[in-house]
Order: sequence, then structure tokens, then C-alpha cells
Amino acid sequence: MQPGILYAALAYTAWGLFPVYFHQLQSVGALEVIMHRTLWSMVFVALLLVARRQLAWVAPLRGQPRLIASFALSALLLSANWLIYVWAVNNGHVVDASLGYFILPLVNVAMGYAFLRERPRPGQWAAVALAAAGVLWLTWQGGHLPWISLALALTFGFYGLLRKTAVLGALEGLALETALLAPLALAALAFWGWQGSAAWVHADAGQLAWLLAAGPITAVPLLLFAAGARRIPLATMGLLQYISPTLQLLCGVWLFGEQLQSARLAGFVLIWLALGLFAAEGVWQRRRVVFG
Repeated sequence: MQPGILYAALAYTAWGLFPVYFHQLQSVGALEVIMHRTLWSMVFVALLLVARRQLAWVAPLRGQPRLIASFALSALLLSANWLIYVWAVNNGHVVDASLGYFILPLVNVAMGYAFLRERPRPGQWAAVALAAAGVLWLTWQGGHLPWISLALALTFGFYGLLRKTAVLGALEGLALETALLAPLALAALAFWGWQGSAAWVHADAGQLAWLLAAGPITAVPLLLFAAGARRIPLATMGLLQYISPTLQLLCGVWLFGEQLQSARLAGFVLIWLALGLFAAEGVWQRRRVVFG
């Protein structure tokens, strides 16, 4: 069990430190960053699949148009999530982005109820209600919905919903998603380069290296996550997932100097309390099942 905890913790730590990476590409437009991330992720994942001789799943795809359509939709949701996240990091909204991933587990509960006919327990509903109160408080304080946070939580929530019912594994699914988007990414990068407006045309060697690194930086945490998920209980994964938004929040406040006013902090506290209740209820339920 210990290696599984290590793998999962490393995955969530890598995701939590993503703002540091994307901050290095602040001079590159968010859309161009996503095109590079899509293209080089596909290249990296394809090389991994070839090295592992894990290509038997490719040939049957020709006769499964519904599967391809499903992954085309999940690819669009994933790219939208990436775009919002990169834009948020490079425009001083790392704290708002972290809030989105704090909300995500509770959004998953609501989606399970709405789309998968899952029946959340009373403690889980109480956590969702408490988080909703936190979002309403942040809306009232800011004068508008925390759209960055909600957009990140909803796009990744719907993405997770599609992947939950998909037949392909994490690596194969990412390969198919990026392969579906790669022609668009390559065409866009070539067109912007021909116009002379692409950052990669004028970038120095350091910046090009950061762009090329998008492939392994995207895929390696996913592989670590998959390795961890196979080895440890879901309840443990649920607790470890809070590493990522916590590190994002710390990056926003301590590294990038974003302000977290006391009035907004109250909304965060409500959501953190909701997460604490959600996690404690999950642990209690598991102990009750194991120990009777």
C-alpha cells in the first residue's frame, strides 16, 4: 500500500505545482500553450505506448464511432479545462483556480446523483450544501459568480463523468483524446507561425524547452495517478486529492502575491469545512463497513 500512496501523492503534488510551470510561459497566449500541450502530450504518450507495445486497442476503434464521438467530447472538455486553467494562472487568478479543484469532489457527488443515479448519504449532502453556501458567499462578496472556479470544476467534473463510463484506460484515453485534437493543434500552430504571430517562432531555446516539456509534464502525473489508484483504497485517494488545490492556493498567495481578503476567506473556510465533513464522513463510513 505504501508505494500506492507515494505514487498518488506525487501525482497530486505535480498537479499542485502546475502554476509554477505555466507561469514560465506567461508571455505565451493561453490558447497557444494549450495547442502545444495537446500536440506534445500526444507525441509523448504515443512513444510510451509504442515502447510498452500497448497498441492492440487501436485497430478496433474503426468500428466504434460512438466511442470516438464520446472521446471527442471528453477531449473538448479537457481542452476547455486546460485553457481556463492556463488563462487563470497567467492572469493572476491562481487562488480562484485552486478553489475550483476544492469544489470538484463535491461537484462529483452532485453529478453522480444527477447522471448515474447514485444516492449520496446525508453527510455527503450536508457537505454539498455547505460548499454551496461558500460559493454563494463568494458570489455575494465579489458581486458575480466565481466563474473561473465553477468553470474548472464543471468542465473537469463532466470530463470525469465521461471517462468514468469509458472503456479505455487512462493512458489509452489520453492518447485518443490528444490524437483527435492534434491535427487542429498542428494546423493552428502552423498558421500562427506562418503569420508570424506565434510565440514559438520568436522563442529562445529556454522557452521552446518549456513548451516541449508540456508532453511529459501532462502525462507523467496521469501515469502516477493511475498507478496509485490501482494500489490504494478510493477513500485514501479522496483524502490525497486535496494536496493539489492546497499547493495551488499556496502558490497563488506566497509565490505570486495574490491577495486573499478576509471577506473572501470566509467563503473558502465554508468550502474547506465542507471538504472536511465530506472526508470525515467517507472515512467513518469505510470504518463502519470494515469493522461493522
